[in-house]
Amino acid sequence: MSYDLEFVMIKPDAVQRGLVGEIVQRFEKTGMKLLAMKFLIPSIEQAKKHYAVHEGRPFYEGLLKYITSGPVVAMVWEGINPVQHVRNIVGATNPLEADPGTIRRDFAMTIGRNLVHAADSLENAKYEMSIYFSDEEIFSYKKIDEEWVYEE
Repeated sequence: MSYDLEFVMIKPDAVQRGLVGEIVQRFEKTGMKLLAMKFLIPSIEQAKKHYAVHEGRPFYEGLLKYITSGPVVAMVWEGINPVQHVRNIVGATNPLEADPGTIRRDFAMTIGRNLVHAADSLENAKYEMSIYFSDEEIFSYKKIDEEWVYEE
């Protein structure tokens, strides 16, 4: 069976509000597998690489300041269609447009403090992972419940 990888970052606002465990648990409950996790304060260089697509937009400088303002939790998750699963769990960028039961709808009030970043494609996930993790820091293993999570 083929599995793909997704990059997720719990942002400084979620760390400060004590929501790390709740957020991680939501991903775990789907059956996705956590392959890497790192607690760090992103450097300005990492932030610029991560958000390069937004360079030149009015909110870019504020975004860099925010994401480097405190600790984040960078993670790599594995599963079938993980990008879609993660984005469904996280919810729309704007918490007011997010579906009930999503992280952003349940815990966020504004776009600028929406708790979680999730890559929007497998290609972007791979790129974002490379900003925060070396290949040696991403661990592949078999969980004992995989046969109960995935159909062959």
